[in-house]
Amino acid sequence: MTRPDPGAAPAGGPLSQALGSRARRSEPRTYDFRRPTKLSRDHVRVLQIAQEAFARQATTHLTSMLRTGARLELAGIEQFSYDDYVATLPEPIFIATFTIEPLAGKGMLAYPLDMAMATVDHMLGGSGSAEQPHRPMTGMESAIHGHLLERLLDEFATTFAHITTVQPEIDSIEYNPQLAQAAAGSDTVMVASFSMAIGQREGQATLVLPFSSFAQALNNAASPQLSESALRKRKRAAEALAARLNLVPVDVSVRFAPLSVSSEDLLSLAVGDVLLLRHPRDSPLEVTTNDVTFAYAIASNHRRRLAAAIVPTPAAAVKDTA
Repeated sequence: MTRPDPGAAPAGGPLSQALGSRARRSEPRTYDFRRPTKLSRDHVRVLQIAQEAFARQATTHLTSMLRTGARLELAGIEQFSYDDYVATLPEPIFIATFTIEPLAGKGMLAYPLDMAMATVDHMLGGSGSAEQPHRPMTGMESAIHGHLLERLLDEFATTFAHITTVQPEIDSIEYNPQLAQAAAGSDTVMVASFSMAIGQREGQATLVLPFSSFAQALNNAASPQLSESALRKRKRAAEALAARLNLVPVDVSVRFAPLSVSSEDLLSLAVGDVLLLRHPRDSPLEVTTNDVTFAYAIASNHRRRLAAAIVPTPAAAVKDTA
């Protein structure tokens, strides 16, 4: 008979529970090596702040416009290829694609069709509790629902302003996921999932954004703020760089005004030929570096050496620069 170890934790105790939870957390997850992860933790953190703010503002607008209890709550943020995301959508479903000027690409907002129909019912004074039709919206229904979409897109632009400036505009309305061409099939998209409730109806909404369009803005927003010591180091480095640049040797030339000749004359030049410079006698010479004129001078001498004395810029040169 084996005696139990008095120092061992009993079965089902805190140790076994901790090991069990750790094992659940370390369960394998599917990873597609053809589409490596592009969303970093910093990206997700920045997006989460913006999407949670969007959910709060959208909840306020839904409640006030529909005059009923409404809720939009962020459930998670993931990355998909566009084809993989579309494969998760039921049919029919309400889909609104929108432009994100000045960025390239399109965004997409999708939620259950019956909830979209219920919003129209509420906006027309109904209860929204009746069974809603599973069909595309009529022109009038689309126009009524369009006012709600515009308010939601305005809030989207406001809550994303700390990441980048966008001016979303509704592009198209679709009910078949396969017809909503918001991106190429292999493009990486960022999908924010929301739990949505309007009255007694509940469902899932998704807000889809192209990763490539927001990548640079997310990198900028995710970069940590520099500390005061880091800022001082950057300032000292900039000052040292400026000081060293002042010591870099630069080739400077003093030249007459350029002369234009034909190719025939250029090819026929021989020793002893004379080229007329046509430089005005009262016009100063150009002081140049890297073929850029930065000053003017007149011929002079200094201690028996040829020199160039800097003179004020001629009025004609000032006019040409302006």
